[in-house]
Amino acid sequence: MTLWAVTTFSFAQGALTLADINIRDPFIYADKATQTYYMYSSATAAVSSCGGARGGVMVYKSKDLKTWSAPSEVMVLPEDNWITGRIWAPEMHGYKGKYYLFATVNTDLTWKGGQNGGCDYTWRGTQIFCSDSPEGPFKAFDDRMPATPFDEMALDGTLWVENDKPYMCYCHEWIQTNDGEVKLLPLKDDLSGADGTSIRLFCASAAPWVEKKHTMVTDGPFLYRNKAGRLLMIWSSFTGSGYAVGLASSVTGKIVGPWKQHEQPLYTKHGGHAMLFCDFSGQLHIVLHAPNSPGGAERAVLLDVAETVEGLEMRE
Repeated sequence: MTLWAVTTFSFAQGALTLADINIRDPFIYADKATQTYYMYSSATAAVSSCGGARGGVMVYKSKDLKTWSAPSEVMVLPEDNWITGRIWAPEMHGYKGKYYLFATVNTDLTWKGGQNGGCDYTWRGTQIFCSDSPEGPFKAFDDRMPATPFDEMALDGTLWVENDKPYMCYCHEWIQTNDGEVKLLPLKDDLSGADGTSIRLFCASAAPWVEKKHTMVTDGPFLYRNKAGRLLMIWSSFTGSGYAVGLASSVTGKIVGPWKQHEQPLYTKHGGHAMLFCDFSGQLHIVLHAPNSPGGAERAVLLDVAETVEGLEMRE
């Protein structure tokens, strides 16, 4: 879940640790070809011809998951994009020899005005960008439009490929539905846009651990098939004590589900929007941001994960 805090591109020299980096919704791509870890983060780049800031994405690089390079720019929204606003939750996936950046782009168009002193809710959707390298530059497809439906407040798109068919799993915002949804959208073979209509996989209220109230959040779905062939999904919402990461498993082993929610969340320390990856030694990790509080305190938390008969187990 991203509560926007402006981050500008920085090119300072010297090694960084995760404790030095303010980041929300961290995503780490382990590139075997170069034995390099790439951690992607949203940013704002003041490069508009009229002097204004446009949404962008930057990457940190590491060889050991301990020390990281200064960030470098990998994408800035085109000036003729459907919108050039803030970016949330960038993810980067390798697919068929290309590299694809999934990013939630925010508009300044108010969908729902703030009530009781709250902030306005503005329109958003997930757009896909392409590059020949994990270091970018990532370019928009010709239509410069989001892949998610225009009649949905949509965010946090992630890639899944099943039987050679690519899909986007994403969240339909609680702002619009009250009970947030996780949905599935078929994509074109080149990932340039939707290839059909979306279906709902589940709602936030399906999970026993989610705090039941008028509005319930779904955030940050990420899919993982374990060694036993079980298809798992981690995703985030709120317990009574804060932001958390939950786990679901597909009963059929297929992306369409149906999905069974596990009774207890994986992580409950007011952090979330997680993803899974294996390091170059084969160890499975989860990375998430904590605390879930805007203002500069957020850091990437990297933990070991073990596979179990039922799913996953955190090792803190």
